Amino acid sequence: MTSPIELDDLECEFKEEVLDKVPDALLDRCMTCGTCTGGCPASGLMDMDPRKLLRMVNLGMDDEVKKSKWAWVCTMCARCVNACPMKINIPKLIYNMRGAWPRDKRPKGIRGSCDQHIRAGNAMGVPTDDFIWTVEDVAEEIREDQPQFKDMQVSVDRVGAYMAINQNSREPVTEPDEMGPLWKILHLVGADWTYPSVMWAGENYCLFLADEEGWRYIMEEFVDHVDNTLGCKVVVNTE
Repeated sequence: MTSPIELDDLECEFKEEVLDKVPDALLDRCMTCGTCTGGCPASGLMDMDPRKLLRMVNLGMDDEVKKSKWAWVCTMCARCVNACPMKINIPKLIYNMRGAWPRDKRPKGIRGSCDQHIRAGNAMGVPTDDFIWTVEDVAEEIREDQPQFKDMQVSVDRVGAYMAINQNSREPVTEPDEMGPLWKILHLVGADWTYPSVMWAGENYCLFLADEEGWRYIMEEFVDHVDNTLGCKVVVNTE
């Protein structure tokens, strides 16, 4: 009679690598209940879902797991771990799957946006002077065309502002008027805020690229500017 496979008998090197980095990932606790799959927006794409992926990891199918392009389909939204009765951290597993890919083989679009953010402070590669000019121009247009907002203040790098607010970098480039509604809300509630000029973009594609060095650099530059240059007490991430 064939004996059942014991997980301890399997060579699951990738699983162990993940658990070394994320001890609370709890990958061994999977009961294959499928709760994670039921709420996953990427379930079924590329013939993959979170439950199947976790079974492959626990069965030591390391080569298949590391090569699976499903790692780039998952949004790491965390619906799976929030629904999981065992709180298995599948998003952290996905992050480490992405990190296992050679950097030059990771998706070109995400990689390019990450590199732009490191170089220019935003994923669109917008020069800081252009961002500031766009903000000032749109704000002036609103003040001129809409009398109820004639006193609306919009600033970049205003030292001492209570809040530092970042901005999706696509809007100043493709939809600058879309920045206005947020400003109006902030004006009406009397918020004391400013944009930072350093790493001002709200998105961070280095996170999605699993580029820890780039991710850390962006955040350290942003925090240093907000804390030590502007002195803001609160950061509001619009993303």
